[in-house]
Amino acid sequence: MIILAFDSTAKAASVAVCDGEKLLANYNIDNGLTQSELLLPMAENMLASLKLTFDDVELLACSVGPGSFTGVRIGVALVKGIAFGKNIPCVSVSTLDELAENLKGLEGIIVPCMDARRNQVYTATYRGKDGELEKLTEDRAIAITELAEELGEYGDTPIYLSGDGYDVAKRGLESAGIKVANTPKLLITENAYSVALIAKRKYEAGEYGTDLEIAPTYLRMPQAERERLERLAKEKEEQNKE
Repeated sequence: MIILAFDSTAKAASVAVCDGEKLLANYNIDNGLTQSELLLPMAENMLASLKLTFDDVELLACSVGPGSFTGVRIGVALVKGIAFGKNIPCVSVSTLDELAENLKGLEGIIVPCMDARRNQVYTATYRGKDGELEKLTEDRAIAITELAEELGEYGDTPIYLSGDGYDVAKRGLESAGIKVANTPKLLITENAYSVALIAKRKYEAGEYGTDLEIAPTYLRMPQAERERLERLAKEKEEQNKE
C-alpha cells in the first residue's frame, strides 16, 4: 500500500511516502517559507523521484493538530484537494500521537508538547515500554505548571519531551523541579513518517474516511477568536456598570 503522509502543524513541513511500513522517501524542510509554498512541490518531487504519481497513492494521511492553526488548515486542505474525486481513503492523525511515535523505542514517560503560548502546551502523556506506547491521557491544552504537578507523580521514571514546545516545556518543568531527560534531536520535531505508520494501523482498524471527513483538531479557539470574545465580554461588563 502506497501511503502519502503530511505534517504541517509547526514551522517545518514534512512529507513521507511509504509502501506499507517501509519508508520510501522522507522530506523535511524548515527554511522560513510557509507550508502552503512547500508541501505540494515536496510531494510532487518525491513521487516523481520514485516514479510514482498521485494516482498511485492508496492512502492519504495528515497530522490534523493540535498545533499552528494556519499550519493545520494548510495540511488538511492539501489532503482534501489531492483526495477529491479520487476516492482515496484519508486518515487523521493527532500531532501528539505522531510525536510520541517518534520516541516509541524509548523507555519511560513520553510527553510530546506543542507550544500553545501563554506558558501553556498542547500535550498528552504516554508510557513507553518494550517498544510499545500506552496513552495515559487525552490530548489537551494545559499550563506547564499543572503539567509539572502531574509529572511529579512519576518519581525517578525518565521523562522525554518532543515537539515544537520542547524548549519552553523543558525550561518550565525543570524550574518546577522535574528532571527531564535529553531527547535525541532527530526525534524532537514532527515527522511525516510517523504519521504514515499510525495511519496504516488506523486504516487496518477501519479508522479512515473520505476527504469530506478529515478535519482540523484545535483543542481551543484561535487566538483571534479568543481575543474577540474577551473584548465583547469586557464591553458587556462596562455596559452593565453604566
